[in-house]
Amino acid sequence: QVQLVESGGGLVQAGGSLRLSCKASGRTLSNYIMGWFRHAPGKEREFVAAIRRSGVISRYSDSVKGRFILSRDNAKSTADLQMNILKPEDTAVYYCAANSGNVLGSDYGLYDDWGQGTQVTVSS
Repeated sequence: QVQLVESGGGLVQAGGSLRLSCKASGRTLSNYIMGWFRHAPGKEREFVAAIRRSGVISRYSDSVKGRFILSRDNAKSTADLQMNILKPEDTAVYYCAANSGNVLGSDYGLYDDWGQGTQVTVSS
């Protein structure tokens, strides 16, 4: 099991940027596909982005493609989500998650371990 801690959330105006960081401990981060999900009140948990172990290949939801960038540094055990051109509809609790399998998927069932989440609020 890998322990995950998110940081970097906060309040930002529409059009602004935030950088979320996910710090892993307990296991080597390079053993996992890393993903980010979000959960807004009254909505289902939503896939945001995922990145392969090497960091070369990633995928994004259509709602964030072109605005968010997911990167990882296995040596530092971090997986960071750079969020640009933020919109009010991006408001949610953001979670990072670790997937020990081989599918770069959007299904939250693929992910074994989860952080506690960090709140992102985008004001209009």
